[in-house]
Amino acid sequence: MAGQSRKWMILVATIWIQAFTGTNFDFSAYSSSLKSVLGVSQVQLNYLAVASDLGKVFGWSSGLALMYMPLWVVLFMSAFMGFIGYGLQWLVIREIITLPYILVFLLCLLAGCSICWFNTVCFVLCIRNFPANRALALSLTISFNGVSAALYTLIADAINPSSSALYLLLNALVPLITSFMSLVPILRQPSLDPLPPDAVGRDSLIFLILNILAIITGVYLLLVGSTSDTASALLLLGGALFLLFFPLCIPGIVYARGWFRQAIHSSFRVEGSSFVLVDDDDLELHKELITREASIHENGLTHLISDNGLSYGLTRHKAEGCCESIVGRHQLAMLGEEHPAKLLVRRLDFWLYYIAYFCGGTIGLVYSNNLGQIAESLGQSSNTTTLVTLYSSFSFFGRLFSAAPDYIRTKFYFARTGWLTVALLPTPVAFFLLAASSSSAALHASTALIGLSSGFIFAAAVSITSELFGPNSVGVNHNILITNIPIGSLLYGLLAAIVYDANTRSGYGISMVADSMVCMGKDCYFQTFVWWGCISVVGLASSLLLFLRTRPAYDRFEHNRIISSQLDVGQ
Repeated sequence: MAGQSRKWMILVATIWIQAFTGTNFDFSAYSSSLKSVLGVSQVQLNYLAVASDLGKVFGWSSGLALMYMPLWVVLFMSAFMGFIGYGLQWLVIREIITLPYILVFLLCLLAGCSICWFNTVCFVLCIRNFPANRALALSLTISFNGVSAALYTLIADAINPSSSALYLLLNALVPLITSFMSLVPILRQPSLDPLPPDAVGRDSLIFLILNILAIITGVYLLLVGSTSDTASALLLLGGALFLLFFPLCIPGIVYARGWFRQAIHSSFRVEGSSFVLVDDDDLELHKELITREASIHENGLTHLISDNGLSYGLTRHKAEGCCESIVGRHQLAMLGEEHPAKLLVRRLDFWLYYIAYFCGGTIGLVYSNNLGQIAESLGQSSNTTTLVTLYSSFSFFGRLFSAAPDYIRTKFYFARTGWLTVALLPTPVAFFLLAASSSSAALHASTALIGLSSGFIFAAAVSITSELFGPNSVGVNHNILITNIPIGSLLYGLLAAIVYDANTRSGYGISMVADSMVCMGKDCYFQTFVWWGCISVVGLASSLLLFLRTRPAYDRFEHNRIISSQLDVGQ
């Protein structure tokens, strides 16, 4: 029992780490002040945002560090990288010290690298302590990274609502404090004993309750928003912290009330391995069945499996036409097949996936980085923190919703790449809405849609990479995939900055804010929104093509899983 309680303390500590280390999401809250103090153009400000995202390219270094150092040491190295990166930027923005632009760029790079190191620590903690429910643990903890901006807004409002520089100080100190709070659970990790079947089921119930509590937390942060009243903000912050600490009580309640599990859990039928589509045991059976089907197909036979009036046949039809040729050429034979890096970059499916992410989730992240200037140009600068909270909250909901397809899997099955296509739909709608209207309602609605869409993509990406290109290669392959983030941050941000500066030089709607020229009016970002909308349509088309190409492999896997489960019941 002591070991079980310790692992749940580790999970809650991981939630805290994720909730307070998504420091890149509040960049737009202080970017205008940083631009003014440094006296840089919009293009140069964009490079600082790119530097933060460029830190993800060096995420592999955290894995290398874990090979030679204890996990808690890597945790504090992450914290001190952020402390130095953000702390010195705070001194710059408060004009206590003066640094050249190139050093500020390197500080942003260091701060971005710290976020990747924190993420690696959290991934390792979840995988080590929840081998039977690792996907549930990963999904839940990753989701809390989306509420960081909302939490930092509450903390800033409780201290000094008028100071944008305060965000940098909080970015430097809060992750370090959180690391100290998480140290004791991490040092007292339990032994990795196999769980009996009833314990796996009990853990699944706890995860279900924690997900419900996470939704309540997200709704709370969304509703409280931002306030200029310090006393009210302090009270609201207390409520948010209570919701973050309350999960410590959930495991104890479940363990103490066994009858609750029997009465409720049986009706939900949440299996530990059902959250991630590719489970190791299911994958081996799937490979065996595929091998048999291929052998029979070579002999010119059609393999039909009939059960309870349902039949499944493997037939191959010659693709006709250009579109059908693209869809049918070199399709995945099965899910979970390992793809080394050299094979990965030769797969059409990978590049379709890369483009879908590049033109979908990444463009949403760049939008959040520019949210401060977008709000300012539309005369909504007073609502910047509200917009940051809105994006953060809906990004959190998107991350949580990425788990929904697996919870409803027994009722309604749909390939995960299909859900990716559905998740990309709101992004072009939001950008074209922003291009059509400069109203406050359109800005708020579009921000919520983009946050929801990008949050889903960020959370679902690890599972999709594992399913399409192999669970054992997911570490390397996912790092290859997310190289699109700094590239997209550079290109999309540069596009927005060039359009912005061009309107500024033309004298359109110029306003002086703290000795810095600011573009005002709808035209400042109109062309950017149109371009971003068109680019996101390309991402949507790419994801649709990926879905059409991978749907047969998903259908085969699901069918074989159902067959194997029925055979197990029959035995």
